[in-house]
Amino acid sequence: MNAGTTHDGHTETNADLVAGSDWPEARRLLYDMVSTPSVSGEETDAAEVLKAFFEAHDREVWIDDVGNVRAPADDAVLLTSHIDTVPGDIPVKVEDGVLWGRGSVDATGPLCSMAAAAIETGVSFVGVVGEETSSRGAWHLVEDRDAPDAVINGEPSGWDGVTLGYRGFLDGTYVSTSELGHSSRPEDNAIQSAVAWWSRVADFFDEEYDGVFDTVTTKPVTFDGGPTDDGLAVEATVDVQFRVPPRLTIDDVREVAEGELTRGSVHWNKPIPPVMMSPRTEVARAFRVAIRGIDGTKPRLLRKTGTSDMNIFAGTWDCPMATYGPGDSDLDHAPDERLELAEFDTSIDVLVAVCETLADD
Repeated sequence: MNAGTTHDGHTETNADLVAGSDWPEARRLLYDMVSTPSVSGEETDAAEVLKAFFEAHDREVWIDDVGNVRAPADDAVLLTSHIDTVPGDIPVKVEDGVLWGRGSVDATGPLCSMAAAAIETGVSFVGVVGEETSSRGAWHLVEDRDAPDAVINGEPSGWDGVTLGYRGFLDGTYVSTSELGHSSRPEDNAIQSAVAWWSRVADFFDEEYDGVFDTVTTKPVTFDGGPTDDGLAVEATVDVQFRVPPRLTIDDVREVAEGELTRGSVHWNKPIPPVMMSPRTEVARAFRVAIRGIDGTKPRLLRKTGTSDMNIFAGTWDCPMATYGPGDSDLDHAPDERLELAEFDTSIDVLVAVCETLADD
């Protein structure tokens, strides 16, 4: 990509946006994308902005059946990040070299840095939808295309950090019913059974290993119970979530939860498996070299306690991958979400170097 060209249709004229940048066009895309609301389920307008960016550079691009923006090219690398954001109205502004706005960190910054790198190096790109909710974009992608040679997923890691591991995610709903009886009866009703079941499950996993990443985190997220409308029974439901470290499988956690049942059952949703990539893959090595190439900076290899679309890609595609992107992940979903534009530029430099290395290999 010619860093001195102009992105047609950009909305920002503030000279502060592109001052001193080697990637002014990428910064304009970033501003336009952050200025376009893209809450999960409402990504259409932002997807069109992203599609127009690739069209302006004569790249093949289309929006697929679920709303992903797909720009296939050299599958030596697939760059992919998510278009959607969580809700939150943060006025978009550029001040002292910092862009404020919802999505600037999670994950429009990584998304736009990857779009710029894809144009510059000619590798494949996909902007996926729904990552903040059901990951419908990522699930559709792994079902709809073959594995690339390598994947770089976009989430904030800081320009000098590379994320190699994420915990998995398992959620479900416990349901129990008991006959309605007088409160003086000693037998547990459905509500008591639900409370007792969850207490046993939580106690089983109440042991911290070497930090949070290696620990199973258990969370009840909703609880509902009481007499049925006909007055003949008591019902209880509990929505539960588990974060699963790579040392365990989804089935390991599910087996424990079901093994603690004495009444009722658990209806599980589609799980997302944990992932832990080796620091010795060609992708990780390329990142270490590229980051060191910026003033000799020492790369940070990260493990995240949450879950990302990389989990889905790793669960289906047998290829090396990592997650990377500019921004401080502590600002994910925050009311003061913001991204330093100089860091955004540096992340593009790193991505370009990584893609060129992997394409040459």
